[in-house]
Amino acid sequence: MILALDVGNSNIVLGCIDGDTIYFEGRIATDLNKTEIEYAVMFKNILDIYDVNQSLLECAIISSVDPPLNNVLGRAVHAVTGFYPLEVNLHLNTGLCINVDHPDEVGSDLIVTAVAALEEYTAPMIIIDMGTATTFSIIDQNSCFIGAVLIPGVKISQEALSGRTAQLPDISLGDIQSVIGKNTIDCMKIGMVHGTASMLDGMIERIEEEMGTKMTVIATGGLAGIITEHCKHEIHYKEDLLIRGLWILYQKNKPQSC
Repeated sequence: MILALDVGNSNIVLGCIDGDTIYFEGRIATDLNKTEIEYAVMFKNILDIYDVNQSLLECAIISSVDPPLNNVLGRAVHAVTGFYPLEVNLHLNTGLCINVDHPDEVGSDLIVTAVAALEEYTAPMIIIDMGTATTFSIIDQNSCFIGAVLIPGVKISQEALSGRTAQLPDISLGDIQSVIGKNTIDCMKIGMVHGTASMLDGMIERIEEEMGTKMTVIATGGLAGIITEHCKHEIHYKEDLLIRGLWILYQKNKPQSC
């Protein structure tokens, strides 16, 4: 069993996985101001909450879009488990062909989701990760990562709408019955959900047109389950894509000792 961490701009997803078994998966807020001890306390408490026997942990792996936080989190993991995590980067054996202008600029989260998706689905494919940003990773018929698209995420758009318009409140998404709103809250919900779903459909169509072929589409991320059920394209929703990708990368790069 390993401890897997994916560090995003807004949240850190962490969980324990052993093969096909995910023992738990949770989220905490990403905070650059927290110290290693504060993170260590959080990690220890989470493991205790899920009744994880720490003696069964053999190693840890971390994927991060926030490199300044890596050392802090690495020391926090060490304080709790006694070992430092394996870091996802281009020096690892990913088995993934990356054909872009600057491979070192490809986010580790995009590498992790691509590795996981290719294990389960057939290329060519589009992988949509709906986090702080909504990202589209494009994998060609040769299973090669050939590029991506970055779009402001649903939460960013929602916060901008509420923050910059005096009479529009902050809202929670879900419970959409129509595409025409009759009150402010419903109008905003519909805009966020159906507007984003339409954007996903439109981008999928444009990517498939440029690629000249039908693509397998996989989605992951916090709000993907809500949004994709309103899309017209077939989209495979995989909530645990990141943690499964981290497990695969750990197996490919398993150290002799942590």
